[in-house]
Formats: sequence, C-alpha cells, structure tokens
Amino acid sequence: MDIKAFQAAILEGIPEVLPTPQAYDKSINHAPKRKEILNDEEKKLALHNALRYFPENDHAELAPEFLEELNAYGRIYMYRLRPTYEMKARHLDDFPHQSRQAAAIMLMIQNNLDYAVAQHPHELITYGGNGAVFQNWAQYRLCMQYLATMTDEQTLVMYSGHPMGLYPSHKDAPRVVVTNGMMIPNYSKPDDWEKFNALGVTQYGQMTAGSFMYIGPQGIVHGTTITVLNAGRKISGGKTDLAGKLFVTAGLGGMSGAQPKAGNIAGVISITAEVNPKATETRHSQGWVDEVIADLDELVARVEKAKAAKEVVSIAYQGNIVDVWEKFAEDGIKVDMGSDQTSLHNPWAGGYYPVGLNFEESNQMMAEQPDLFKEKVQESLRRHVAAINMCTNNGMYFFDYGNAFLLESSRAGADIMNDKGDFKYPSYVQDIMGPMCFDFGFGPFRWVCASNDPKDLEVTDKIATDVLEELMQESPEEIQQQMADNIHWIKEAGKNKMVVGSQARILYADAEGRTRIAAAFNKAIADGRISAPVVLGRDHHDVSGTDSPYRETSNIYDGSRFTADMAVQNVIGDSFRGATWVSIHNGGGVGWGEVMNGGFGMVLDGSDDAHRRLTNMLFWDVNNGISRRSWARNEGAVFAIKRAMEANPNLKVTIPNMANDQLIDQLF
Repeated sequence: MDIKAFQAAILEGIPEVLPTPQAYDKSINHAPKRKEILNDEEKKLALHNALRYFPENDHAELAPEFLEELNAYGRIYMYRLRPTYEMKARHLDDFPHQSRQAAAIMLMIQNNLDYAVAQHPHELITYGGNGAVFQNWAQYRLCMQYLATMTDEQTLVMYSGHPMGLYPSHKDAPRVVVTNGMMIPNYSKPDDWEKFNALGVTQYGQMTAGSFMYIGPQGIVHGTTITVLNAGRKISGGKTDLAGKLFVTAGLGGMSGAQPKAGNIAGVISITAEVNPKATETRHSQGWVDEVIADLDELVARVEKAKAAKEVVSIAYQGNIVDVWEKFAEDGIKVDMGSDQTSLHNPWAGGYYPVGLNFEESNQMMAEQPDLFKEKVQESLRRHVAAINMCTNNGMYFFDYGNAFLLESSRAGADIMNDKGDFKYPSYVQDIMGPMCFDFGFGPFRWVCASNDPKDLEVTDKIATDVLEELMQESPEEIQQQMADNIHWIKEAGKNKMVVGSQARILYADAEGRTRIAAAFNKAIADGRISAPVVLGRDHHDVSGTDSPYRETSNIYDGSRFTADMAVQNVIGDSFRGATWVSIHNGGGVGWGEVMNGGFGMVLDGSDDAHRRLTNMLFWDVNNGISRRSWARNEGAVFAIKRAMEANPNLKVTIPNMANDQLIDQLF
C-alpha cells in the first residue's frame, strides 16, 4: 500500500462499505479464549454495544458475526475491520494530520500494534496477556480518524479504548486524555474485568499499552539490568563482576522478554522458562535470547558448563518454570538469584500456565473449565514456591518482580509467609529499586524519534551521554552509582541492538537529568541536528506515576501504600503543566483492582513553547513522587526533596519530623 492509500485509509475511519471478512491467521500469536462469563441477556447487551459503531443497515450482517466472535473468543474484536496496511512506527509526517502532536500519537499507537512489538496484535493487546490499546478495531479506526483531523485547539477524550470524541480546548491542553479501567472500587475484582470487558465497556490498559507508550521489551531491559546488577551486588559484597552467577526466572512474552537480554548486559548466566513456543521463537529470532533448550537434563549440563567457564549466556527453557525449579532443587544446582515474571496479575486468563499441562491444554481448560483451571494454577503455585524455598535454603537470593507472584502464591496457600505474617521474600522495589532509585527520583525516562530514523537515535544517545557525564561531575556521592550505571547503559545501548519497532531509547534519570536531556534534544531539533520531533515519555513504573502496594510503593511504610492520591495527582498535574497526552489506568502490571497508575507523552518540536512545557512538567512529574516518599520518612527521598528545593526556590514541600522509636515503644 502506497502512502496516499495509507493516508486515505486512516482518514476513512470506519468504512461506509463493510470490508470483506478476513481469514483467521493461525500464524499470529493470538490471545487465549476468555472465560464464558456473560449470560444470554448480557450477550444481547454486548451486541447492542458493539453495533452502535455501525449504521443500522449493517447490523443484520454484523450481529451474527459478532456473536460468533463472542462465543468463540469471549470478546468481540471486530476482526473484519482490521486494516490491511502494515502496523508500524513511521515518520510522523507519513500520517495524515492537522496537528503534528496528533501525528506523533498515531505513530506511538501503531508502534504498540506492530507485529514485532505486540503480544497479540490481532486482539489489539500489546503485552501482559491483556494489556490492550483498544477493545476492538472499530475503536482503533475511529481514534485514528479523530487524530488525523484534530487541531491543536482540540482534545480527544478516550474512555477505555473508546474515542468519546473531540472537544474544543486550547494549545496548552493535552491533545489526548486517556482513562482505562476506571471502576467503582467495589467492581474492580478480576471477574469484573472479564464481565465488563466482554460487554465492551472497559478495558485493561496495562501500564504503557493503553497509554500508547510501549517501546517493546527495551522498555524494561534497562530496569531489569539495573535490578539484576544490584541484586548481584547485594550477594557479592558490592562487586559489579557477576561472572558465573546464575539467574533463573520465567516469562518471554511481553515485558518479560527483556530478561535474557538484561542478563547478558549484567554479565550473568540466565535461564528464562517459557511455555508458549511462539514467544520463545520470537525472542530467539530477535536475538533477545541466545539459546533454546527443551530437555531438563540437557539444561543442567549446559548450566554446569557455563558456570565452569564463567560464560555470559542467556538460555530459554521451552517448558514450565516449575519443572526447572524442581529439577534444580532435586539436583542441588546452585542458583544465585531467582525471580519470576509470568503475568500473575492475570492468573486465570493466560498470565500463568500450570505445571503438568501443555500450552494448548491450558488454553482449552481456562476457557471451558475455568474453576478446574484455577485449581491447577493454585496447585502449581504451591509446588512452585516449595521448590523456590528449597533453592533459597541452598543460598539463593529470591525477589518478587512485581508481577503479583507473592500475592497470588499466598492466596493459593503456598508456603510464602513468614512468622510475622509478611512475605518471606522482598519485592524488588523494597530491596532494590525503591531505596536505590525511586527515592532519589531515578526512573525510566524514555524517548522516541518521530522520524523513525536510526541516525536520529544515534544523535540522541550521544546527547544523553554528554548530559549525564556533565551531571555526574556535579552530582553528590549519594547518586554517583546511579549516574555511573546509566552512563554505562546509554553508551552500550546501540551495541546491544535493542530497538524493536520504533527508534526508541530508555534510561533512568532524576528530574534534573530528564529536564536537561530533554532541553538538549529540543535545542538539537531546533538546530537541525535531529531531523524531526522527539516524543518523551516514561513507564508508569516510576517514582511518581504509580500507587501499587506490592510493587512501586511497596517501600512506603507509613500506612499509605494502599492509597492512590499520588498517581491521580500526577496525571492532573502533568495535564496542566504541558503534557501532550496523559493517561490513568486501573490494573497496571500487578492486577485489576491492585494498582492505580498514570503516564504521559510529550512532543518536543524544537520550539520555545516545548522548552517551557518540558521544564515545567518534568520537574513536577518526578518531584510529586519524591515528596510523597519523603513524607513517608524514606531517607533517600528526604535527601532528594531537600536538594530539589535548594535548586528551585518556588518548591516548598512539607518535611516530616522523625519521632523516636523508643519514645513510642515505651507507651505500649
């Protein structure tokens, strides 16, 4: 399809003449069938809801087709409306537009649905098993049409994938405001998602899928690298050389697919188990994992050889992680670090596959016998934890990777609690990312070159490196390690070939680092050193964007970790300080009803206006979270917010007074 035909297809929106139905492509990695949860009256309502996108004369043809989809897949995806053009990030000027900001958003949406990026592209799911960009293809088409025709005096409002419409606003307002899964609290249980998503009235946006900011597994490679490096330092007395250390984990699908690449960068031997052959094949073909092994005895032999030679190698085990843990526990294989990144926030609908069933058997059981499947998952989790406990008794350091592993294991009755009633194992945020990064304001700052030109990405890498090296000369001792790790990362980023989809990059930076890097990008765009605008963003997994008691805010100990003021304030503040688009989601990476998270996107175009926006918004986006962490009495955050107030006299934050433990203890 040439560029004119592509642009015409975008502008057409939902076609006046229905396209011919397309064959179901079995070569694509499809979402599993969702559980049967609607009764007949509710199915009628789901059909009414789906048909409202189409004129009445099409209803007789579409109604039986949509009912067939609902019965076969548990959802109405409207496969017939799937565009025939290739889904990919393009130069932003390839998209028809009246607003370049809107064109950049279209680029990000298509990147989320790129076959090389998305986990289940035909179901509009980017990662995590249920992280959706839209609920159906009519929503996609309508949204793209709105973006193509909107001006900088309008704002597009998105309700859980549904484009509610364009509303008059002004140039300083966000171009798009996104909400996903906003539920009345009493209706935020897992089955509520199943029901209301099947009805077509809400969706699970994950963290960066429904906010159009996913950049493929690269987005988590850096965070995983930092996590594995610092986990290694914890068990090695601060040493950075991790040669010969063995890291065992699970998951190669979406975000979890970053783990083997991060293991290589950190310099360890890594084993990542994956039950879905297509996911394993994808990561291996992309070069994200070095070797694939499907036999446990062969795996043991390969590990022993790698340990003896102190190799740096990533191995995918094609099979169930429980089998690996049990084999290693039985054979006494020394595992140095262990974790898990299966999608246990979504345990009953494809996020976790129980041991003893193959991939196809599990998919069939979860749809046709959901109660039995739940029993199998919980039985598997009990075995999973028992084997991990044996390995930790042999000296392994195990951490929860924020995927609800500890939470769901406890609900399954696994031996995961200690004598105090807490989890035996820490969340990686509690032990590593919280005190070392988030409290000091360091989090996942990312950018996308809207030219889609690798040369522009090279320029941005160089600019970011130069800025960080300058900042390191001025940085206090407390953040020298963070600065050094990120300088090393960005210098090596290009060599590690981490671009999948858009020409994107990520690093961890604090408010000052993000602002100075963004300002340098904006100047380079104005000077012509970068040929087109740059889109700024971040993962919601950050200092300020997410309230998640078992992950991002698990190192908040003042009792407020179950509150969500920070995430909501983050989005409100970003929206009037200059963000190009903002989003707030229920669900995130740890489960529907378990977290509230917010994100943003910002388009830099080289203008003075963009500079004004970035300096205003990025400062708030980070310091909102540092302020909350400081008020929780986190030592690093108190240091960081005092430093921020010294840098900006307009910032005045309430600092906590520390009570003496002994004084309070003697009252009881």
